Amino acid sequence: SVTSAELRPERARFLRIDRSQGNMVMTEERITETADSAGNTHTTHTVVSDGANRSGGTNWAIILLVLIVAIVGIFFLSQMNNAEVAKDNAIAGAAEQVGNAAGQVGEAAQNAGNAVEDAVAN
Repeated sequence: SVTSAELRPERARFLRIDRSQGNMVMTEERITETADSAGNTHTTHTVVSDGANRSGGTNWAIILLVLIVAIVGIFFLSQMNNAEVAKDNAIAGAAEQVGNAAGQVGEAAQNAGNAVEDAVAN
């Protein structure tokens, strides 16, 4: 153990301020030198940062934007689906009307055939 160690004044060196994402993160390097009774010098380097990078509201803005785009996309897809259903219903209605008209033509042809048979028979 070093009981008679002499502590020299601590030197601090300012390294950087990071403002890349709108945040200020300060980092500093501290160098501490100690000397024991035998005259051996030991140097300790410590890097201190005042906090991790924080993105602020940027992540929330991106999440909100993605959510809005998803909601708008779902809305448009449901509207397109409703248009497809309406188109299918219109086609089915038209096909039913064509079927009814064909049935009426068939009945009219049958009636005309019966009328011709009655006229020939009389």
